Amino acid sequence: MNEYELRAYSEIAEWKNKMVKKSGILNRLSKKAQSKVNSFFPEKAHQILTDSIKNMVKATLVGSNLTTKKGQEAGSLEQMDKKFAEKLSAYKKTAIVEGAGTGAGGFLLGLADFPLLLTIKMKFLFEAAAIYGFDTNEYEERLFLLHVFKLAFSSDEKRRETLEIIEEWEARKAVISEMDWREFQQEYRDYIDFVKMLQLVPGIGAAVGAYANNNLMEHLGETAKNAYRMRILKTAPKLF
Repeated sequence: MNEYELRAYSEIAEWKNKMVKKSGILNRLSKKAQSKVNSFFPEKAHQILTDSIKNMVKATLVGSNLTTKKGQEAGSLEQMDKKFAEKLSAYKKTAIVEGAGTGAGGFLLGLADFPLLLTIKMKFLFEAAAIYGFDTNEYEERLFLLHVFKLAFSSDEKRRETLEIIEEWEARKAVISEMDWREFQQEYRDYIDFVKMLQLVPGIGAAVGAYANNNLMEHLGETAKNAYRMRILKTAPKLF
């Protein structure tokens, strides 16, 4: 094991500690309020929303898989991390432009930001998987990718649960046949609502949209990078 890989272990440990930390009080209060609001909606409304997001994500998965270059030469972990950083930088720029454009367009275009940003994030995760040498033609790799997404955009409790699944993926993947789409969409919407609600305000929407999208992509990038690094380095004895 070289010096870079040892440093990566240290960075992964720091990241894991951050992921299991309790969120700030504002985030927790927001989650509590959103859960209360969600309880007022009838079950049929929740089912319609769940089915809509499930179909949207599945369509994005198919499109992203078809357009992602497979069989990329992996190289060393350092080389993979360098390629990943370049790819993340490009996707952050795309997300910033998208957020500024929809934010400047007011309420209606602000609503359009949800599916557009979701598509950018999913496509980015397919690129990340390819860079780190994982084949998204395999169903289990697409399922892992969705768990990485969920890990990035969940509340404290679900984030800890999902981190545990990702850490033990090789043992767990055989018994995980499908994503819990109701939980997936609820956690994502609640996380996004807190970060993005100001994007709909006229006059500041463009700035908020660009800033929020940049931060969301940065957070997703950190999560994906460490999740895939953790899988690659899992074979090293007595370190995980």
